Amino acid sequence: MDDWLRGTSRPVKLTRIDTTVPNVARVWNYLVGGRDNFEADRQAAKQLIAVAPVISDIGPASRAFMSRVVRFLADEAGIRQFLDIGTGIPTAGNTHEVAQAIASDSRIVYVDNDPVVLVHARALLRSAPEGVTSYLDADARDPSKIIASSRLTLDFEQPVALVLIDILNFIEGTGDEIGALLRVLLDAVPSGSYLVVSQPANDLDDSVLAAQQRWNQLASATPVWLRDRGTVTAWFDGLELVEPGIVEVDKWRPANGDRAYAGVMPLYGAVGRKP
Repeated sequence: MDDWLRGTSRPVKLTRIDTTVPNVARVWNYLVGGRDNFEADRQAAKQLIAVAPVISDIGPASRAFMSRVVRFLADEAGIRQFLDIGTGIPTAGNTHEVAQAIASDSRIVYVDNDPVVLVHARALLRSAPEGVTSYLDADARDPSKIIASSRLTLDFEQPVALVLIDILNFIEGTGDEIGALLRVLLDAVPSGSYLVVSQPANDLDDSVLAAQQRWNQLASATPVWLRDRGTVTAWFDGLELVEPGIVEVDKWRPANGDRAYAGVMPLYGAVGRKP
């Protein structure tokens, strides 16, 4: 039976969910240590890890990168507005939790269109009283809609952090096509705004290429797209890269207590400021 989820920016109709088929949001939830996943998702994740053991480290490393970036933006950069596109199933340390722990008046819009994620959307709406957290059901491939709908929560006359972590790898297209999507978002925000990106690499660890092929066999409806450093670099043309630039995510301003990874982390991360 269909159900309705409220508490988002508008009612969202949910469709029946098949828990016997691996779902990308639930697999990722398992990889980052979450509990909102099923046996099919856990088995899919284990198959990926068997092909490329580094997969077991990518989730925690990506999550730590996100936390460090949001802390930097809220604390050092003074950002109070975040547009988090491709949020996934909520786990501990979501964008609004990190940002509002530093500045309780921070305003966050989460964007996703996966019905599995919609089921958990209420958890994203537990904002600090002084701030705002809202949820938008939209496709990352439709940046114009995302911007238009986000105006209900965010003031686009003030700087906004555009956060696209672990989402661009699920969007088919050339580097230029992905860059065009990002440009629509960047054109809508003022000077002083930031772009945050992570992207799995195809030029750092050959085992990840095998894992990509295995995932595409397991979940052909949501294939993964890997890209190289040059492609990611082009997305930041015209922006001021925050040091240390485009690096493996575990090397972006590591904090005391962060886990140290041996070998290569095949996931690029970068932060750029719009001048």
